[in-house]
Amino acid sequence: MTSPAEILPGVIFYSYLSAERKEKVCFWNHHTLILQVSGQFILETSGQTISMTGGEMLLIGKNQLGTLTKTPLPGGNYETIVISLQEDLLRKIVLEEKLEADRKYSGPPNLLIPSNEFLQGYFQSIVPYARSSGAAMTDEMGILKVKEGVKLLLFALPGLRNFLFDFSEPYKIDLEKFMLSNFHFNVPIEKFAQLTGRSLAAFKRDFLKTFGTPPRHWLQDKRLTEAKHLIEAKHQRPSAIYLDLGFESLSHFSYSFKKKFGMAPTALNYGLSPT
Repeated sequence: MTSPAEILPGVIFYSYLSAERKEKVCFWNHHTLILQVSGQFILETSGQTISMTGGEMLLIGKNQLGTLTKTPLPGGNYETIVISLQEDLLRKIVLEEKLEADRKYSGPPNLLIPSNEFLQGYFQSIVPYARSSGAAMTDEMGILKVKEGVKLLLFALPGLRNFLFDFSEPYKIDLEKFMLSNFHFNVPIEKFAQLTGRSLAAFKRDFLKTFGTPPRHWLQDKRLTEAKHLIEAKHQRPSAIYLDLGFESLSHFSYSFKKKFGMAPTALNYGLSPT
């Protein structure tokens, strides 16, 4: 089976992994509902770490960066269903159901959804479509299933209307605080600009004013400095940290580290000095 497979293109995805642990950085443009069928799912953002196993549901807020770790349980498979709650569809629900946010949402950006018999029934109604590669869900059926899911979420947690139906543009947030919390995520500069509520040009201008250097130079320097700290003070191995610090390969990390500090990162594990 392909992973992920689309049940309804662009809206409902079925992610399937068999006996394989995977970790990747993700960016969520839309609110996203995760239905965990089996295996362990771990979400790590700059402010939260959430773990769930089979039968649990997680709502991830839009405009976020995070790391996902997907792990099958011993002797089992990893299965999850991902539903993207796209803004156009949420706007239609607001109009049809005469719903709207009544205040600014102030809770956590990611929430484990407490289970009830209605959500359990909803969960089970989608699994057959996901597991059967021959089952075709029409667009109309798929949209109905997404609408049903949103209504059941609101039934379980009425306060989510302020979470789901806030259609305001991202406001211009504290650039320094955001970048110091999220510098290790390996995403394009354009994504950092979007998440801080700025155009690319405004982001580069504000960044230079805040940090005194262009974003690409600052990001690499910050990641390498953090790597040196982790290796020297925390005794971590380069091979264990380079991905978490936003480097795509160990060789690129080692080259950049040696260029900045005059020695290979592995040399620090043995207490050697620059030559």
